[in-house]
Amino acid sequence: MKDQGRSTRKRTGGRLRPIKKKKKYELGREPTETQVGEPRYRTIDARGRNSKIRALTTDVANVTTDGETVSATITDVVENGANPNYARRNIITKGAIIDTDEGTARVTSRPGQTGQVNAVLVDE
Repeated sequence: MKDQGRSTRKRTGGRLRPIKKKKKYELGREPTETQVGEPRYRTIDARGRNSKIRALTTDVANVTTDGETVSATITDVVENGANPNYARRNIITKGAIIDTDEGTARVTSRPGQTGQVNAVLVDE
């Protein structure tokens, strides 16, 4: 989440002067809204010597059912509890209900953080 900092105004309407500048550890980024489409990824630097792979678009999901995991093609985002508009815009986040060629599944991974979509089949 992007850090907006504190308000520049007091409760009374007076001006607050900045106490300090933002530090590197207070850095925030815009959310990666992973969409359904031809797979595209971006690697970003994380804290320490680590890096994250962000999925910008993807159409592949690892779907698990009864201990078996198969690779499935994502066709549509049915429902997204994070934001109702995400379902209309085909944005995949953790907890989203997606339609695959294996059936309807719920996303258990964070594609904007890990770069892959892991899901479990939903019984309907």
